[in-house]
Amino acid sequence: MPPVNIPLVSAVFMVATVAAVVGGVTLTLERANHEGVELSRLRESDRVRHGRFLQQQQPIGVVDFPVEGTYDPYLVGLYYTKVKLGTPPKEFYVQIDTGSDVLWVSCNPCSGCPTSSGLQIQLEFFDPSSSSSIAPVSCSDKRCALGAQSSDSLCSNQNQCGYRFQYGDGSGTSGYYLSDSMYFDSVVGDSLTTNSSATVVFGCSTSQTGDLTKPDRAVDGIFGFGQQGLSVISQLSSQGVAPNSFSHCLRGGNGGGGILVLGQIVEPNIVYTPLVPSEPHYNVNLQSIAVNGQILPIDSSVFATSNNRGTIIDSGTTLAYFAEEAYDPFINAIMQTVSQSARPLFSKGNQCYLTTSSVSEIFPQVSLNFAGGASMILRPEDYLLQQNSVGGAAVWCIGIQKIRGQGITILGDLVLKDKIVVYDLGGQRIGWANYDCTMSVKVSTSNTGRTEFVNAGQLDNNSSPKHEPYKIITPSTVLTFLLHIAFFGVFPFL
Repeated sequence: MPPVNIPLVSAVFMVATVAAVVGGVTLTLERANHEGVELSRLRESDRVRHGRFLQQQQPIGVVDFPVEGTYDPYLVGLYYTKVKLGTPPKEFYVQIDTGSDVLWVSCNPCSGCPTSSGLQIQLEFFDPSSSSSIAPVSCSDKRCALGAQSSDSLCSNQNQCGYRFQYGDGSGTSGYYLSDSMYFDSVVGDSLTTNSSATVVFGCSTSQTGDLTKPDRAVDGIFGFGQQGLSVISQLSSQGVAPNSFSHCLRGGNGGGGILVLGQIVEPNIVYTPLVPSEPHYNVNLQSIAVNGQILPIDSSVFATSNNRGTIIDSGTTLAYFAEEAYDPFINAIMQTVSQSARPLFSKGNQCYLTTSSVSEIFPQVSLNFAGGASMILRPEDYLLQQNSVGGAAVWCIGIQKIRGQGITILGDLVLKDKIVVYDLGGQRIGWANYDCTMSVKVSTSNTGRTEFVNAGQLDNNSSPKHEPYKIITPSTVLTFLLHIAFFGVFPFL
């Protein structure tokens, strides 16, 4: 962050001796005698001292990222943002993924990396030789050890810290870690926007396989928002640049988009549930599911977290998935509720309905009930997808899918959209509230010791560095097709 200009104040010249006892040791602090020293030199000395104060007390700001994409698998099937890396900075489109930890982008050269995208975005390759602020990450670097928490760690003969990620759909990427400048929009204090930067470690992908190589599904990389040590969230928080929390509000309709900020969105209706401790992902304790207020007959042990079982919140998953023991009671309850208002049918193994009525009028409200008394209320639009129309009637299919034999429940973009979702990592909790994500939000950098609210939306991406009141910009639109589920892989739908 650029240093803040402050007015110089009159110097006070004094000689003082202060004794302080620390652990039985007496420390004597003396102020220098400035007699005979030119005033200009004293001002310069104070200026340097003030600069050190500012560096030590640099305020934590709300970091604001633009959001594009949509949950709809018939349009995009993911949400993505832009990051600026290197000096001079270069922009990269990366998928927003809370199911993985590391930020990585395609590098030059790269084997198997796509060169064009069906998203109608210009793909870029990071060139380490073009950045004046680049630095390698050696195998002996402690940050290399942090990378081992999130991936298979590799070390080359050149002592270069490398990685390999393997995703559930069989795709993968490998490369090496770099340290370089990351630039971002930050809102600090009295709602001022400024271009800020910090040094972060990220992955330089030199090889991609599987679905990552397909042009119609191509972005420049993946932005992991996990909680391990090498995630950008953890790195910026440890540097005192950003809060140890982030929030998103993913817009469901009209082309998608939304809001993504480092900080906690503040809204009075947010409810919180604790994170399950010592888990690599965002595991929460789902306790029961209710349809139209009636608790379904599901053994609570189905949702217990153990041995890769449990409930995970993951923005890198397009749809949502229930464990097999929970899925069948859920489908049966929906069928009983709408049996007189919609005609059931199957489409490629999925439960669908043919109706001429509004789904909000005939389909029930669903409640996912979590530890701590927090409930996630799902409207029909939060668990249904419109497939097509037949003779003037709409075909709506249940978008929540079944995971057979794994005991995992994954809450992806289908149910996370049109909600504020707050990941309070310092407090080890996740909160949410239904919300119109076209509206602005208030964000608190709560771990500064004070509650300071600023409006946050999407900042003007074309703006130059300036100090002026914040801007509120509605999410942008993208209407292209992509279905990609990072980390957990691609599950078939329709």
